[in-house]
Amino acid sequence: MVTAMVTAMSDSVTVSKEINASVDTVFDLVSHLERMGEWSPEARGGSWIKGASGPAVGARFSGTNGNEKTSWKTTSIVTEMVSPTSFAFRVVVGPVKVATWTYQIEQLTDSSCRVTHSWTDQRGGLAKWIGKRSTGVVDRSSHNRANMEATLNALAISASK
Repeated sequence: MVTAMVTAMSDSVTVSKEINASVDTVFDLVSHLERMGEWSPEARGGSWIKGASGPAVGARFSGTNGNEKTSWKTTSIVTEMVSPTSFAFRVVVGPVKVATWTYQIEQLTDSSCRVTHSWTDQRGGLAKWIGKRSTGVVDRSSHNRANMEATLNALAISASK
């Protein structure tokens, strides 16, 4: 079961799920952004750029995203990597911050952990307006909550294999 929390201002969403896998297994999956398309309904995948060959603080990633209405590219910068418990990245458009995505992983037993997946919207009003038009997503918080829950459910299946 996935538990979710949306803040009153809807600028952040947090979902959690217990997964039958070790923190090391789950961390290895979520920290490889090029594989995110295997679990996420919106992230399609991408590649490390500007000399990066894998996840590390400061590494940049070019991502492809999409939904039933459109597709778009993003650039992300890894902002935190504390193996095997914490991984975060910020999506940017040039110098403009778009959002921060975080995974916190807590060992529960030898064979299970809790994954907490968070999104914080960092866009200003104009960027939110443009985002609605360019992605076709009117309520980004609700949309992301549903996608984050689906991502954690799919991640749990992959991690338990």
